[in-house]
Amino acid sequence: MPTLEHNALVEMFREHPELAPHWLATLFHLDVPPHTSAGVVESSLDQLIPVEFRADLVLELRDASGALVLAIVIEVQRDMDPDKKFSWPTYVTVVRAKKRCGTVVLVIAPDAGVAAWAAENIDLGLGLGHVEPLVLGPAVVPQITDPAEAEKDAELAVLSAVAHGNGPNGLTVLKAALVALGRLDQEHAMVYFQVIWSGLREPMRRALEALVMERQIEDEARFPFVRELMDRSKLAGLREGELKGLREGELKGLREGELKGKRDTLLRLLARAGIALTANESARIHACADIAILDRWIDNVLGAKTATDVLS
Repeated sequence: MPTLEHNALVEMFREHPELAPHWLATLFHLDVPPHTSAGVVESSLDQLIPVEFRADLVLELRDASGALVLAIVIEVQRDMDPDKKFSWPTYVTVVRAKKRCGTVVLVIAPDAGVAAWAAENIDLGLGLGHVEPLVLGPAVVPQITDPAEAEKDAELAVLSAVAHGNGPNGLTVLKAALVALGRLDQEHAMVYFQVIWSGLREPMRRALEALVMERQIEDEARFPFVRELMDRSKLAGLREGELKGLREGELKGLREGELKGKRDTLLRLLARAGIALTANESARIHACADIAILDRWIDNVLGAKTATDVLS
């Protein structure tokens, strides 16, 4: 089941689709076709590929005339999954055939081992053809240690903290990432902070906590996210049990946000499919607090004709 961290990274590209072609050009040094727009089109992929082959996100790049010049399939991969070596070529061939344009798979893999595995060429048979996933992992994501540089590209600073936060320069990378979070709204800052926190091993978690406690962020008055986090936590005076309770409270809030996102996605897909809901069916969706059930209902939309088919 996708985690909060997985979904947060997917949402990063959903909200900022221009990041994908920008990083393909700047981090992978690829000749991305000239384009004037980048848009999310994962709903069309849903109609092409069965549920078991559903990608995380699909982006389209279009030029000034509106012509499609490149499709990018986004996949967030936090562990090794042998099935992906079969599904990724499926994404490329199906989208390419339907869209009649070049198609690539961009895998977001914060773990070095997973990234190396994901970057392996996928042989299509007898060595006569292959698919080469582009992997945004520690080997490609730069270590951003300059707070000014982090502020210019907050999303890349977050990926840098996730990829390199446990490394030799981890504390400096984390410090720069916190500065970058200071320019975001509170909701996004908290979600990205949780993504970073979840990727850290215990020693770096303690170091990050100490960093916030000791107010080691330069010119902290400029960064309301850090200041508010410290004010809310009162980290300097809280007992460990109180700290645990505070973190659990924040996680509960993040979970509620994830549930709302799932419900909104389900309602959007139902509307696109032209499936009407009764008042009771709508209330059932809004009352559902089980992510697994919501995920099942989302999958059920594909091929459904009535709400009963979906909410089974």
